[in-house]
Amino acid sequence: MALEPDHRLPGHAGSFSSEELIANLESVWRQLGRRPSINQLKQSPDLDVTVPDKLNVARFLDLNLVRSKLLSDLKVRTAPAPVPRLQFLVPDRTGLPGLASYAALQCADGTRRIVGYTEASRGCRHLCRHCPVVPVYHGQFRVVQPDVVLADVAAQVAAGAEHITFGDPDFFNGPTHALRIVEALHTAYPALTYDVTIKVEHLLGHRELLPRLRETGCLFVTTAVESIDDRVLALLEKGHTRGDFFDAVALCCAAGLTIAPTFVTFHPWLSLEGYCDLLDVLADLDLIGHVAPIQLAIRLLIPEGSRLLELEDVRRLVGAFDQRTLTYRWSHPDPRVDRLHEEVASIVGARVTSDRHAVFDEVRAFAYEHAGLGRPAPRPVRDRATIPYLNEPWYC
Repeated sequence: MALEPDHRLPGHAGSFSSEELIANLESVWRQLGRRPSINQLKQSPDLDVTVPDKLNVARFLDLNLVRSKLLSDLKVRTAPAPVPRLQFLVPDRTGLPGLASYAALQCADGTRRIVGYTEASRGCRHLCRHCPVVPVYHGQFRVVQPDVVLADVAAQVAAGAEHITFGDPDFFNGPTHALRIVEALHTAYPALTYDVTIKVEHLLGHRELLPRLRETGCLFVTTAVESIDDRVLALLEKGHTRGDFFDAVALCCAAGLTIAPTFVTFHPWLSLEGYCDLLDVLADLDLIGHVAPIQLAIRLLIPEGSRLLELEDVRRLVGAFDQRTLTYRWSHPDPRVDRLHEEVASIVGARVTSDRHAVFDEVRAFAYEHAGLGRPAPRPVRDRATIPYLNEPWYC
């Protein structure tokens, strides 16, 4: 009996008979070693299964592992739905706490500014393997109409906002649109400052626009570096290299923009020596004050639909899907790396309000000792007071 249209696999275009489905699923489960037999599944009371043509596929088929490892066995192809083009509405923040209740901008002169938030676009045109935006937007993005963005900012300025954070996954997915927005904002509110998130790849590709960002009030640029290991960057399909990151730092410095790198510090390919190398690079580039301490403890998340599951290295490591965290659990092949993560997270978590340089030094000392490298030599660091930052770290 063929499956009716409403029995198609979620996220897939194909359909097939119940007999084919059962045979394919049993083959998949045998190879994955993760699922019981179809008869056991049919007898399980929590699966709501009575006869084959009523199989509740979505509840017992691990679509991510199947899609990534055995797509050909299922004879299906992904068919992501296009993101519709919408006329966005101006957000209504009636009833929310005042802006002063949220994160503030810590300025170079020691003062604080009230921060607002908006988005000039939704989604992202890139397909970085680790990014949680990808399973939702599948490489698509949509611009928010300029009048909507400007009206949103105007309402927040009227409510006291002195700085705006643009939450776009990548502000330069549409650089022409982005520049129109900030030009208009600067004309309307010359004293208003802002920050944006831009890929390393786009910082290099649109380097001529960086001075204009600074001229229109951009104080800093968050950029998802993720790793300084070229092999890892290739696995994540980030679109940049270690050397590109160094170039982006130099470009932002020349343009008068503060760069705020973020990292997926702990991942399956990290070594103890590699972690120490990252810390050394941050010190060598004088970026200690630019990096929120929590970034030194960020651990790779593998959500449902993640492209990371395309990688054999990852498939070997992941365990069951955790409904509580909405991620797949994984452990590092080297238990010492997981131990390092636990200690770094403990150091960072216990010193949330401490000076970034002090936290960095403590993390670096432990990392060196844990890797058997002795104690690192002290390095001169830049005064943190000269670095603008949000006092609630951005997890990019």
